[in-house]
Amino acid sequence: MSFNAEKILALTGKDLQGFSLEKLAELFRATLDKGMHGLCFSPYVDGQQPGDRLSEEQIRRRLEIIRPYTQWIRSFSCTEGNELIPKIAKELGMKTLVGAWLGKEANINQEEVQNLIELAKEGYVDVAAVGNEVLYRKDLPEDQLLELIIKVKNELPDIPVGYVDAYYEFERKPLITNACDILLANCYPYWEGCALDYSLLYIKDMYARALRAGNGKKVIITETGWPSQGTPLYGAVPSDENFLKYFINIQNWAHQESIELFYFSSFDESWKVGTEGDVGAYWGLWNKEEQKKW
Repeated sequence: MSFNAEKILALTGKDLQGFSLEKLAELFRATLDKGMHGLCFSPYVDGQQPGDRLSEEQIRRRLEIIRPYTQWIRSFSCTEGNELIPKIAKELGMKTLVGAWLGKEANINQEEVQNLIELAKEGYVDVAAVGNEVLYRKDLPEDQLLELIIKVKNELPDIPVGYVDAYYEFERKPLITNACDILLANCYPYWEGCALDYSLLYIKDMYARALRAGNGKKVIITETGWPSQGTPLYGAVPSDENFLKYFINIQNWAHQESIELFYFSSFDESWKVGTEGDVGAYWGLWNKEEQKKW
């Protein structure tokens, strides 16, 4: 039975309840073909993990796969080969949100930040992100993070500079919020145990809270997604059906409301099982063999 994909794209999550898995897959493909604002880029192939050196070949191959579907890509680091990602992305005509990964090692942090600054000065960075969930992980005290954000802002006066963390951290840390040109908010109904049926309303509230915290500053949703396999977290259940519904609903909302959103993630990553449990390996729109799901 055929149906009008454009008409269905306008429906809310609740209206998807009666859809078969086959119709959801068809609508998923139509939504993906319509294109996204942004996509978090996963460069690590099976058997690799952060700390391993990335090759230009694997970065280029994976960027070529996702290029038809997204305007922007988000990278997470500026070392160990990750510094090649924005260069190749720009060559392929994509816009870049480039992150410096900050942790507990001061020398690595300085290398990350310096590489981010150099990449930006060379024209490879459209938005600069200084750190990702550093406060959430408690890897750095607030004053040290603030110092690095200000350093990058001073070096890059013509490029928007922000910090990535869970949406609620911008409410809790006004000094960080005030220092950012732009708020880069991670919004995961899944990780807060929200059932799929309520996830769209939930993320709308997350986004609204970040907007209020920013007091007029632009907010970009830098991560959101739903795993396709794994162990449930309270009411949040990983499944193919919920994975498809979440992607359709979130992309539809972002298109309708002109919200700049980076979906997490492009490819499944096996290494994430170590930090996130079994669900960690199943967030990608493509599997670890680089095949499009559904």
